[in-house]
Amino acid sequence: MKTSFIKLILLFLLVIPFSVFSQSNTKTTYFEKDSITQKGFTLIYINKSESFDPAVGQKLKDTFFTVYPPMVKNYNKKSVREVTFVIDPAYDGVAATSADRVVYNPDWFRRNPNDIDVVTHEVMHIVQAYGQTPGPWWVTEGIADYVRYKYGVANEAGNWSLPEVNEKQNYDNSYRVTARFFAWIVKNKNKKFIEKMDKAMRSHQYTEDIWVKLTGKNPAELWMEYLANPEI
Repeated sequence: MKTSFIKLILLFLLVIPFSVFSQSNTKTTYFEKDSITQKGFTLIYINKSESFDPAVGQKLKDTFFTVYPPMVKNYNKKSVREVTFVIDPAYDGVAATSADRVVYNPDWFRRNPNDIDVVTHEVMHIVQAYGQTPGPWWVTEGIADYVRYKYGVANEAGNWSLPEVNEKQNYDNSYRVTARFFAWIVKNKNKKFIEKMDKAMRSHQYTEDIWVKLTGKNPAELWMEYLANPEI
């Protein structure tokens, strides 16, 4: 009996402190989830930041339903109809897209509450769905920013615009620099340039020859012409 009693006391001393420690370190993780469907498109909205401004969250949702359906219609009718947005304080970039899921940094929107067209750029990546394309990354990002330029709902409010041209730039600088170059090509060389380049990237048919096929010149030749007269 004495031995059993001592064992019971020892077990009590071991178990109780561990239980108290575990309870005192338990943290409640904030998690908000919403599902919205409009005209055949669904947005799963997950917010992991309790302090995230719901007004900004609503703008992100509204922007999705404003820009995504026409982008699907004009660029890739086979695009997914259900997309997930995650507001994640553990992510320290601005935004990132993988398959049908976009992660946003809430801190970015605290500092830049009007930069709503981050949504437009990111959901274009979902439409692009290039996978393991042989095409260059700067074309991918240039197209996404071109589409932000064309479809954006609040670019001016977000202090976002295509940059002025200078000789330090190059066509493969990506993002806004390449997007402006693409806008010039659309205006001066081929109105369907973006649609056709996008299709070539998605179907894994990109080669250097596509530039000559679509514009009559290679990128370096086009860039020199662009620098001489960059009006868009």
